[in-house]
Amino acid sequence: MDAALIDRERTAQRLLAASARHSFDPDTELDWDAPFEEGRWFWPPELVSLYDTPLWRRMSEEQRMLLSRHEAASLCSVGVWFETILMQLLLRHTYDLEPTSAHVRYALTEIADECRHSKMFARAVTTMGTPTYRPSRLDHQLGRVIKTVSTTPGAFTGTLLAEEILDWMQRLTFPDERVQPLIRGITRIHVVEEARHIRYAREELRRQMTTAPRWEIEFTRLASAQAARVIARSLVGPRVYASVGLDPAHAAHLARTSPHRRDIMRRSARHLMDFLDEIGLLQGPSRRLWRSSGLLA
Repeated sequence: MDAALIDRERTAQRLLAASARHSFDPDTELDWDAPFEEGRWFWPPELVSLYDTPLWRRMSEEQRMLLSRHEAASLCSVGVWFETILMQLLLRHTYDLEPTSAHVRYALTEIADECRHSKMFARAVTTMGTPTYRPSRLDHQLGRVIKTVSTTPGAFTGTLLAEEILDWMQRLTFPDERVQPLIRGITRIHVVEEARHIRYAREELRRQMTTAPRWEIEFTRLASAQAARVIARSLVGPRVYASVGLDPAHAAHLARTSPHRRDIMRRSARHLMDFLDEIGLLQGPSRRLWRSSGLLA
């Protein structure tokens, strides 16, 4: 076994041990029957898409909190969509690999984690009593294409895009005492378990980028940049604004052009963009696409 495969196995063995120590069952870990507390947010206000816009300043505190509830539900709903794509990509990755390897065993462990996360997010949407916010029809179909044609490096890039942006936001959410206890509990579980997933994806992507043929790297650059555009614009859709009595087109425009929101999105992806740049994924014509996603300055 060469050095890269030995390193891959050692990483997987450490992650399997960590999974054995720190995995959670959201159905029993969280108090789903506790009523929501008056005066608490469902998402930190600074992370709500309209924060610090002229419209936000005209909204009542009650309407702002209601918007945070619907945006949290949107992130959970879209999170199920993300996780479904990621699980399919991980299964494709393992298809040709040695099934008894620690690397494959960890991939299957991660898929089990993602299944629990998807059920947790879906139950959260039900508990919050909001609609299920799905991506637009176009983005839903683009997701289908991306998961079908994605290269192996592209699969791990997509994993990082979906996980690291939300991870940054959730790390601000779970210690925030202004936020509902259930939401804090959900984000705490997700942060702890996703830390393993992020490490697995980063280390495997770095390995893949050293061995992938040139055509695959070029294709991954372009496809991943398009995936970034889809993910970024799917987090909060116009239907969310309509649900709280706002004009959806006007609110979406304000969120899209808000300096504060643009700063939040760039900050959420900063460490990831640094990593992707380091391993050569932000080069060439794709860089313009990455910038248009709002994740790269």
